[in-house]
Amino acid sequence: MSELQFINFLASSVRMATPLLLASLGLVISERSGLINIGVEGIMLMAAFAGYAGSKLAGGYWYGLIVAILVSMVIISIFAVTTIKYKSQQVIIGAALNMFCAGLSSFLYRLIFYNTGRFDEGIAAASFPNVSIPVLSKIPILGPVFFNHNLLVYFSYIMVIVLWIVINKTSIGLKVIAAGEHPKAAESLGINVIHVRYLATLFSGVMMGVAGAYLSIAQASSFGEDMTSGRGFIAMAVVILGKWSPIGSMFGALFFGAATALQLMFQITGVEIPRNVIMMIPYIATVIAVLAVSQNKVGAPSALGVPYEKS
Repeated sequence: MSELQFINFLASSVRMATPLLLASLGLVISERSGLINIGVEGIMLMAAFAGYAGSKLAGGYWYGLIVAILVSMVIISIFAVTTIKYKSQQVIIGAALNMFCAGLSSFLYRLIFYNTGRFDEGIAAASFPNVSIPVLSKIPILGPVFFNHNLLVYFSYIMVIVLWIVINKTSIGLKVIAAGEHPKAAESLGINVIHVRYLATLFSGVMMGVAGAYLSIAQASSFGEDMTSGRGFIAMAVVILGKWSPIGSMFGALFFGAATALQLMFQITGVEIPRNVIMMIPYIATVIAVLAVSQNKVGAPSALGVPYEKS
């Protein structure tokens, strides 16, 4: 591998890790508050469609991002109400959301961009351009790897720092942790566990919305049915691998991002390995990583997935 190929591989790893990181950061907050949401795959998919539709129809990627976040928050509000207020099984509601979002995104995509003839105008939507950070982007190797990406990539790494500070250094973080570890004890201290879980879930919806928008209007300029390709489930594995911490999730996302970049590099360079085997690399990495940490549940919130009954 030449130096240029190695740099391109590292930069591609950072790009591929971004949607996983954004979604996993949202999951870290919601799971630390006690809610497990496997519907992240479907929510990301709907956000990807909403981002594409918003950007395409309104004529700007910022519109697409806003629409993606709003749609994501509406969908995750369904999850929040059914699991927090009505105490439905969180895994079942998440699974139902995945099926609902997959069908709805395909239906709306065909309805809006095929039946109206807009598809014939071209499928490309406005997408976030790359922004080179002055001075830093000129640093050999590190510059092209870390400082020549679009704004959503930078946003994801800023959020790693912000959330680490919030969780470890602020009263808000203590409330979120208390709601996920010992909700009854938290209630006795005057913490409104229900409010904390609602807000944590809505925040996770924002991050999932940005993650979905990244796929359609930052990484690509288009939408494809099932374009998330399991990234939501991989984001859940990232959270486990990262032991429910923002910084751990960052390294977990980079690991899976590198696995995906390796898959693409093998396809481009024509390595003599069957294509189907190459495409399985990220999923094989997911299984191996989750199995490796499955024996060690350090970091998992004690009340994760347990409905809260107010006294």
